Formats: sequence, C-alpha cells, structure tokens
Amino acid sequence: MVKILKGVRVVELGTYITGPACGMHLADLGADVIKVERPGTGDPFRAFKGGLYSPHYQTYNRNKRSIALDTKQDDDLEVFHGLIASADIFIQNFRPGVAERLGAGEEELRKINPKLVYCAISGLGASGPAKDRPVYDSVAQAASGYLRLLTPPENPRVIGPAIADAVTGQYAAMACIAALFEREKRGEGRRIDISMLEAMCHFNLDSFTHYYSVGEVMGPLSRPTVSQSYTFECADGKWIAFHLSSPEKFWDGLLAATGQEQLNDDPRFNERLQRIEHQDELIAHFTPVFAGKTRDEWCDLLRENEVPHSPAYDSSEALEDPQAQHLGIKVSAPSAEIGTFTTVRPPYNFDGAAETDVLAPPQLDEHGAEIRAEIAKRKAG
Repeated sequence: MVKILKGVRVVELGTYITGPACGMHLADLGADVIKVERPGTGDPFRAFKGGLYSPHYQTYNRNKRSIALDTKQDDDLEVFHGLIASADIFIQNFRPGVAERLGAGEEELRKINPKLVYCAISGLGASGPAKDRPVYDSVAQAASGYLRLLTPPENPRVIGPAIADAVTGQYAAMACIAALFEREKRGEGRRIDISMLEAMCHFNLDSFTHYYSVGEVMGPLSRPTVSQSYTFECADGKWIAFHLSSPEKFWDGLLAATGQEQLNDDPRFNERLQRIEHQDELIAHFTPVFAGKTRDEWCDLLRENEVPHSPAYDSSEALEDPQAQHLGIKVSAPSAEIGTFTTVRPPYNFDGAAETDVLAPPQLDEHGAEIRAEIAKRKAG
C-alpha cells in the first residue's frame, strides 16, 4: 500500500496512551515517527515484570523509532532540537507547563522550526480551573458523562478498556493531519490543543444531543433497549449477540430461528414499542432458549433467517473468524524482544489495498545511533 504520509517526520515526546496513540496513527499512515524517551526507563508504559516491553506499550508504539534523550543535558537537548528542525509534527501529552520545563514548549520549538505543527494533549484542557489536575482514562470518561453510559446500574464499577485515552489519540491524529494539510497552503504550522475531556465530550455527542433536544438523560441501557440489542449465553458457555434495530423482518427472523413464533400473539412483544417497554421480560424469556443450543448452532439458525448477529468473541477468537482472516486483520512482524509481534493492521484500504506491513515496537533507544547520525549528516550538509 502507498504510504500516504511518507516523508512526514513526527517527533513524539509522549507517554502512556494519548500521545503514543496519536503517533501510532500517523506511523500507520507512513510517517516517520521518532519516539523520544527518558534514558534508562523510557516511556513509563514500558515497565512490565522487570522488563521494558509491556503489552500496553506494544499496543500503541508499533511502526516507530526510539531514541533516548535527557533534554536537561546540553548534548541531548541539541540532538532534540536537531530533530525538531527536521520535523513536521511534534506531539506531547504532559500536563500544562511540563513541556516548557523540559525545553519542549511551543515558543521554544517554533523558534527552531516555524512550520512545525505543535500538538499538545492534556487531560482537562490547557487553561481553566481544573487544568492542573492529574487525569487518567476513567477520570476523563467520568467528567465527559460517558462513564455513566458504561457503568452497570446496580453495583456501579468501572468496566471496559481505556476508551478516553484511545479516542483522544485518534482525534489528535486527525487534527495533526488537518493542520499539515492546511500548512501546505499557508506555509506556517498551527498549535493544536486537545484534551481528553473535549475529545470524550465530542465522542459522547449522541448523549448530549438527546438531552438538549428532548430532555432525555441517557443511561447504559438507553441505546440497547431502543435498538433492541441482545447478548445471550449458549449451551457451550459461549456468547452470541444480535441487533434487531427497527425493521420488523429481523424480529420475525429471530422468532423463526428460535421457534418462538407464539410471541407474536403476546401483547407485550407483538409490536416494537412494546418490546422496548418489556425488554427485561423478553430477555428473561430468551435466556433459557439460547441456553439450549451451542453458539455455532445458533449462528447457523440466525444466519439462515438473516438476523444481524455475531458470536460475541473474546480476543482469542475474533481474529480467527473466517471474515477477519479474509480481510487479513491480524498481522505479524519479527521482534528482537519477543520473537514475533502480532497486532491488528490499520483499518483503511487505499485503492483497494490494505497496509499489512508492520514494524514491531522499538526497544528503548533502538534507533538512537542511526537517528543521531541522520541529524549530524543533516547539519553537515
């Protein structure tokens, strides 16, 4: 596949997820992303069982090069500035003011490279009464109203993956590409400020629209109730999920697949709005039904009756599905650290071609010597 961002250089002074996720998206598109890390320990997300190559670190740092620099040391600061001079995009995700103390503030870097696109990712914003508060994923989910859409109504607890971190990184990458595109016209770089709070509020747009439009405060069951979405455990302990939405044909298909046509004679279920109102009772009815056959058996029956469905896979199963295999979603690359690095390829296809080539996440300072040599050559010539 054509490397859409080939020739674009990104310097990432990022840790944990938001900054590295932004860099990963740009690297996936072909940019040369240089990850600047602390000597000795690197990105704190590296630490894992006495090593520096955690699964969390691997997730967001493929297709990058690593150099270890201590910008408080004059020699390393000079190398860092050399990187900035050749960069198109700079990414950092520190609390407001930290980048400036590290010699990586916008004003200082723009003196070196006026065309630089400077991307600063924060937790709750670059200004305001809460700008200095420490923020992690669950905090941003809570502040944006999103956490309440995931939390079980009874016995509330945080569940699910680091959505706010990943979403913010993706929004930041999109902003970087937009600023890069505009730079080609105006000749100057922009400063991008994006916070996890702002990103998650935008990601939570549907919830806010419902509130401001019709006064409805959505909860974790609002969407699945209206959309008629279900998941059930089957006889083999595996799960299946289906989504009926509004077309009546999908309800009829479900009844035919399960042999429950008599439910069309039940006033609680014979009309969509009644099914929405009585969803708990519908779930109670179908729970023992789905417990009577294996997941594969139910998939066959739902497919025959054209019901929108899927096995509710876990991570050990999803990429082995025939459709996922056909699309080549799972890709691998050799890794000096773990032998083989396996990951998920970028989701887009350009001109019908997917990007299946991937580089394993770098070891700490793996490319330090070659990057320093590149900078020296550029200065010399």
